[in-house]
Amino acid sequence: MLTVALDLAYALLGAAAVLAILRLLRGPDATDRILALDTLGIDAIALLVLMGIHRASTVYFEAALLLALFGFVGTVALSKFLLRGDLIE
Repeated sequence: MLTVALDLAYALLGAAAVLAILRLLRGPDATDRILALDTLGIDAIALLVLMGIHRASTVYFEAALLLALFGFVGTVALSKFLLRGDLIE
């Protein structure tokens, strides 16, 4: 049962990543592209968690945590740059 759920989750995450890449390439403005990058980061985090479950290794969970931290900081920095035009006040 777990293998079927993991295979389905891999397929759905792949579809979500493809749709996010399409939004990244076609997005009408910069805010849509930033949101697509954030969504790709979340997809990568979910993929790492799934791989950790599949292979029963904690290394993937630690990598997912680091990716989540860097993704959050990157999204905040890009959003601040769009709003103010600079990163450092």
